[in-house]
Amino acid sequence: MPPQITDPVLLSHIQDAQREEITEHAIYSGLARITAEPRNRQVLEQTAAVEYQHYEYWKRLTGKEIAPNRLRVTFFLLVCRILGITFGIKQLERGERRIQQVYRDLSARIPDLERILQDEKEHERELIGLINEERLRYTGSVVLGLNDALVELTGALAGFTFALQNPQIIAVAGLITGIAAAFSMAAAEYLSTKSEADGRDPFRAAMYTGITYLITVIALISPFLVLANVYLSLAITLATALLVILFFSYYISVARDLPFRKRFFEMAGISLGVAALSFLMGVLVRIFLGVNI
Repeated sequence: MPPQITDPVLLSHIQDAQREEITEHAIYSGLARITAEPRNRQVLEQTAAVEYQHYEYWKRLTGKEIAPNRLRVTFFLLVCRILGITFGIKQLERGERRIQQVYRDLSARIPDLERILQDEKEHERELIGLINEERLRYTGSVVLGLNDALVELTGALAGFTFALQNPQIIAVAGLITGIAAAFSMAAAEYLSTKSEADGRDPFRAAMYTGITYLITVIALISPFLVLANVYLSLAITLATALLVILFFSYYISVARDLPFRKRFFEMAGISLGVAALSFLMGVLVRIFLGVNI
């Protein structure tokens, strides 16, 4: 028999844990329904069952039914659909570590919590190794397209900004440069993947690299298409580059368990450093070659 809980503070913590477990049960059950890969679906269903067992344990202590947090369920299912099930699960597991700390705080008063904590650790380890998503197999190709586009195009646009001084010409020059570089990078990734024979499809790898490059190009040149002030456009382009780096660094840090801060500052430093050098080159070209458009 579970112990009777009379302490109102302890009871409140237990109700929070009960709501957390039924919420995660709903999330894992929802993920199992939208996951096509049979092995992934099976593990998600098993995990959902474990979470429900924990919910039932808490229900015996509180004596009441508690509904899941529907907003949180909807949010995580949407995140998994957009950013991938691996990212969503890793993000969910990060949040679950907080409830594990609550369990540890309560374990001195509720002995069964040791078993529940062990369940949490086991299913977390299982989840970490369960996913085999296409988008993660081709992360390297996406990183290649993103890094090259950010470094090369921010640098080119910075140089064009001072050398050309005309937003439409800068945008056209950037677009032509970007499209040519995207095809070049896609071809290089195709040949590289084909020679590595690591199980990835060369054509898919090339597509991921090229499409990522093109999307980044469009994002970076857009300010020059809508604004007349070239320096304001450049500032917005650099800010956009930083936001892209911020988002992608966070995504990779969660999905691949890599350090976020190091990756972000490394990518940001390289992109902004190249942009500063290219801007200086644009100044020198305009001064010494007398280019005036």
